[in-house]
Amino acid sequence: MRKLIITEFISLDGVMEAPGGEAGYAHAGWVGALFSDELGAYKFEEQNAADILLLGRVTYEGFYGAWPHREGPMAEKINTMTKYVVSSSAVETSDWQDVTVIGEDVLDGVAVLKEGEGGPILIAGSRTLAQSLLTAGLVDQVNLQLFPVILGSGARFYPESPDKLALELVSSREVPNGVLLQSYRPKAG
Repeated sequence: MRKLIITEFISLDGVMEAPGGEAGYAHAGWVGALFSDELGAYKFEEQNAADILLLGRVTYEGFYGAWPHREGPMAEKINTMTKYVVSSSAVETSDWQDVTVIGEDVLDGVAVLKEGEGGPILIAGSRTLAQSLLTAGLVDQVNLQLFPVILGSGARFYPESPDKLALELVSSREVPNGVLLQSYRPKAG
C-alpha cells in the first residue's frame, strides 16, 4: 500500500499561498529569500522518493507552466514521474508525459491509488485537495517546511473544521536559515 504524503511551504501563521511568486497575492514569492541549498536537497530527496505526484488543478497549471521547461535532476524527476491531476474541468496534458485526470469520485480515486504497490504519492500545494484528503482521513504524513515569517493574510493550509485533527511529530530539524523541516502523521484514536 502506498503512503500519501502532503508537503507544503507554510508561514508561521499557516499561509501557503503563492510561495513561488504566483500572481494575485500581495506577498507572492515569499519563499524565495529563504530558499537554501539545504532546503533544495530536502525537497529533491522528498520528490525522488515518491512514485506519483498528485495535484489539484491550480497547482497542476503552475507546475505544467514551469517544470516541462526546466532542466536538472529535480525537473527530470517531476517531468518523468506519474502525475494525477484532480479537476472537474479540462486541463492541458498533451505536452507532459504520464498525466491522468481524476474528474469525479476524487476520494475513491485517491483511495484506489493508495492501494497500489510502490513509493509514496506526494501532494504539493493543492490546498483544496490537501484539505479534503486530510478531512477524509486519507493522509499518512504531512511534511511542513515552516518558514520564519508571518504573512498576516492569504490562504491557509489548515482546513476549517469543527473537528480536531491530532497529529504526531515524526521528525523535526532546522536548516541554517531558520526554516524548520517537520513531518507529522495523523495520530490514531
